[in-house]
Amino acid sequence: MAAYDIRVFPDPVLRQRAAEITEIDDGVVRLARGMIEAMHEAPGIGLAAVQVGVLRRLFVYDVGDGTGAHVVVNPVLELGDGEAVYDEGCLSIPGLTWAVVRPPQVHLTGVDLDGNDISLEADELVARVVQHEVDHLDGILFIDRLDPDERKAAMAALRDIQVAAATPEVAEPPARRGLRLPGLG
Repeated sequence: MAAYDIRVFPDPVLRQRAAEITEIDDGVVRLARGMIEAMHEAPGIGLAAVQVGVLRRLFVYDVGDGTGAHVVVNPVLELGDGEAVYDEGCLSIPGLTWAVVRPPQVHLTGVDLDGNDISLEADELVARVVQHEVDHLDGILFIDRLDPDERKAAMAALRDIQVAAATPEVAEPPARRGLRLPGLG
C-alpha cells in the first residue's frame, strides 16, 4: 500500500498554490519516493505533491519510456508556441477525461533530489504531463483549461460521478468521453 492517498476533487487542497522548497532534506526525499509509489500504484504517469496533500513545489512522473520515474523540485515552465489537443485524465478527478488544448512543446527547469539543475526540452506526452503537474502546483485542474461550455459539461459529469459513488445501488454513470488516458496526476 502506498505511503500517500491521492486527494480527489473537490478536496480544497487541490486549489491551493504550493510553496517553493528551500532545502532538499530527508523529508523531501521520502515525499518523492512515496509519491512515486502512489503514482505507480494508482496507476498514473504523473503526480504533484499537492495531490497527496503536501503544499510543496515537487512533482514526479514516469511516462513508461524506459527512463524510469523522474522527480522535479521547484519546476519552472517556458511554454512553446502552437496548440495541441489531447484527452487528459487526472488521478484527482477519476473517471473523467476531456480534450485539453496546450502547447505541444515546453522547456522545463528545476532541480532533482540531489540538487542538480534540470533543463529539459519536452514535447508530446512529456510536455503534456509536466504542464499538467505544474498546473496542480499552482492550484489549477485540467477542467479549468476547458472552454466554458465544456467546463460546464465536465462539472455535470463530476456531479454524476459523485452521486453514483455516494449511492451504492446506482450503476456507474455513463461515459462522458472516450477512452481514459493513463492517469496524469
